[in-house]
Amino acid sequence: MKVIFTKDVKGKGKQGEVKDVSEGYARNYLFKNNLAIEATPGNLNALKAKQKKEQRKEAEIVAEAKSLKEKLTKIEVEIKTKAGENGRLFGSITSKHIGDQLAKSHNIKIDRRKIELDEPIRTLGYTNVPVKLHPEVSGVIKVHVVQA
Repeated sequence: MKVIFTKDVKGKGKQGEVKDVSEGYARNYLFKNNLAIEATPGNLNALKAKQKKEQRKEAEIVAEAKSLKEKLTKIEVEIKTKAGENGRLFGSITSKHIGDQLAKSHNIKIDRRKIELDEPIRTLGYTNVPVKLHPEVSGVIKVHVVQA
């Protein structure tokens, strides 16, 4: 009997997958626990429509991330902080500082966890900081640290 899995079932199938399982297993376990539905032509069409909708939504998210990447290449984030001699900072600039300043000055909100700063910035000057906007899209923020 062909079924469409509505939830992941360990060892049998993932959500949205169409598989052939024994009739007893389908009726007595999968259908009773709402883990699968029967693969009728109507249900298969609904599954295809749902998958197309998800693909369109994913394409929109990628396009949005690409436009944000283009916007970020033109922006420079300026952070003022106290510094000692030789351009060494008192403290350091972290991804949280960069995210807060980006939101404050340019009204662009990026989660601090997406800003991939290997180690905090400890000197004055320009630094290019990579940002992971989407698994397929990465950008760069130009950060300018100046003395207050």
